Amino acid sequence: MRARQVMDWPLAVLAIALSAFGVAMVFSAGQTDVPTPVAHLWQNQLLWLSIGLFAAWLATRASVRFLDWAATPAYVATCVVLVLLLFVGKGAGTAAGTKSWLAIGGVRLGQPSELAKIAVVLMLAKVLASYKQAPRSLLELWRPAAVVGLPWLLIMLQPDLGTGIVFIGIFFAMLFWSGVSWPLLVMVASPAISLLLASEPLRWGAWFFFLIGLVLWYKPYIAEGVAVVTLNVITGLAATVLWDRLNPYQQRRLLVFLDPSTDPLRSGYHVLQSQVAIGSGGWLGKGFTLGSQKRLAFLPAQHTDFIFPVVGEELGFVGVTIALILFYFLFTRCVRIASRSADPFSSLVAFGLVAIWVVHVFVNVGMTLNLLPVTGIPLPFFSYGGSFMLACWLGMGMQLRVSAEGRGRADSLVI
Repeated sequence: MRARQVMDWPLAVLAIALSAFGVAMVFSAGQTDVPTPVAHLWQNQLLWLSIGLFAAWLATRASVRFLDWAATPAYVATCVVLVLLLFVGKGAGTAAGTKSWLAIGGVRLGQPSELAKIAVVLMLAKVLASYKQAPRSLLELWRPAAVVGLPWLLIMLQPDLGTGIVFIGIFFAMLFWSGVSWPLLVMVASPAISLLLASEPLRWGAWFFFLIGLVLWYKPYIAEGVAVVTLNVITGLAATVLWDRLNPYQQRRLLVFLDPSTDPLRSGYHVLQSQVAIGSGGWLGKGFTLGSQKRLAFLPAQHTDFIFPVVGEELGFVGVTIALILFYFLFTRCVRIASRSADPFSSLVAFGLVAIWVVHVFVNVGMTLNLLPVTGIPLPFFSYGGSFMLACWLGMGMQLRVSAEGRGRADSLVI
């Protein structure tokens, strides 16, 4: 007899509510006093949402065992496409200088990097689930590092810093969920931390002494401990050289993060207009479709990376809070699914997928408030983009399937 299909209705309703909210804001983003090509994009977004829902339905029909089997071919195909993009990839919008889009005959088909995130989650879950116990040394992490490192390198060669950050977030989140201890995670991240702190000698010195103490306390293999300390010294000394090798626009973005007023008409323009839009919304906002910054088209990329300020300007603090609460409940529901999954692979897939969305929300909201540098990263279920909406709902379909096959079905409905 065929097994009954279990639907996690709370999760599905949260995702649909966020998507409906997002389509409404894309519609509003197109309502401007200055003619823009954004006016009718909400119809495309609605179409892609429909395609995404169909993809999610298909994903709910694929068992977790099938996802385990498909992880390797999906990962290999992803890497092949990412290599191909380095030769035939095109840019678009605010990322015109990248090679992120796959295009045929001048028609952009989408960003393969969005589906690559899901493929990496599946492959990394497969690798980590194969360990009998959580990795306890740096050497044991070479396989997970290679799984994430290869597509990350190909993404960075496009170059696409925002997506690269998401891959790093996936890596550390899934290592944490697999049981890797926090001292080992800190040692893995330590060269990057040294690089970020190298501009201030006192901060870097304090960090370096902390790292020495951590290595002595954790007691890794001698070669691993020496390698960690050496890499931190090298990255600390190389910070100036790496800064000089950054493209001018990358340097401006980092300087603008510290003080947007240093370049108010170019690199700082996005952040300044975003802050004005969000700040002017007050408690209740100026009203749906009535945001002045948006209507005058002062707010750049208001239908994609900077759609969050549209929410803040038009719906105010209340609207922003509702959006963030919906995300919060979505995330906690997914973590609950991961914790109740019947096997390590399922649990890691569920946690890896939610890690994608958490990093996107954290970085996107952070950059619009100037709490983080502008990296060009969309807001899940909100920002306009076909491949991104498709990837979000494909991942949601996998979450629903993992939930259906996991433990704790008492609060789910049978359909």
